[in-house]
Amino acid sequence: MDPAGVAELLMGRTATREVVPHDPRHSVRWHVHDYPSPYARWNYHPELEVHLIRSGSGRYIVGDAVGPFGAGQLVLVGPNVPHGWISDLEPGEVITGRDMVLQFDADWVRACQQVLPELDSLDPLLAESGRGIEFSGRSAAEAARELELVGASEGIERVLHVLGLLNILSTAPASERRALAREWFAPNQDPRLGVVMERAMAYVVGNLTGEVRMSELAASVDMSESSFSKYFKRASGMTFTDMVRRLRLSHACRLLERGGDTVAAISHAVGYSNLSNFNRQFRREYGMTPTRFRAETTRAASPRPNGHAPARNGTEGRP
Repeated sequence: MDPAGVAELLMGRTATREVVPHDPRHSVRWHVHDYPSPYARWNYHPELEVHLIRSGSGRYIVGDAVGPFGAGQLVLVGPNVPHGWISDLEPGEVITGRDMVLQFDADWVRACQQVLPELDSLDPLLAESGRGIEFSGRSAAEAARELELVGASEGIERVLHVLGLLNILSTAPASERRALAREWFAPNQDPRLGVVMERAMAYVVGNLTGEVRMSELAASVDMSESSFSKYFKRASGMTFTDMVRRLRLSHACRLLERGGDTVAAISHAVGYSNLSNFNRQFRREYGMTPTRFRAETTRAASPRPNGHAPARNGTEGRP
């Protein structure tokens, strides 16, 4: 990934809240966009969002959760949960149609429930969406197909596919869904928070293999380290140090899955000069050593579904 290119793409974007336009012809908004794109940024909005990654890989941030993603990842993001997906890019590369997105208002669902009480079964899904939910396995595959059909249809057929998608998500078994973040509250409306978070993401991703200095990043937004630290925590729900650690370890997961390099080489590649510290931090985050992680992905017939990293505290495969 070209650090200068990432910085150029992200640093100038100041909006934290995405305004989802209303189309009088449709009750929900469906669209596909490339990466990079003005839509591909750290943002939040009051609408719920079903987000499908169609191609590419990289790292996601949903609320205070950070992890690797790959093609086929499908996530339901709740109202006002900050989120963003950063792809691994070559200089000048554009991933066409990387994201497929469905956005809808919870009030629309509530209004439908007034005349269709059967839709009350969606209440648990809506409540859980506040943490961001990642789907995998058969549920993710079926939901992705239904999401594609929403965009290919009109009228009553379109509504049926939207309801079909929500039904798949709401009935997905526990083994094929997992909450990503802690309970999330609406972020502060101060637009400068978006500047801080965008620049932080660009800077950290561009320096994963080297030294990351909070002082440099704070200076880039004309803030003291103390003010920057407070702003960052308000924008992301995590400390700057936690974000750096999680992004580095999630990148390590991708490198381990690809194979080839030694664990020591990967440790160095993601910015850890001390192998013992890398092993300790990896185990703390994912509940297993890098060696075990690689062994499990090697035994699998294919890469982890949707680019999942192992669950924390050794709870592999559980939500």
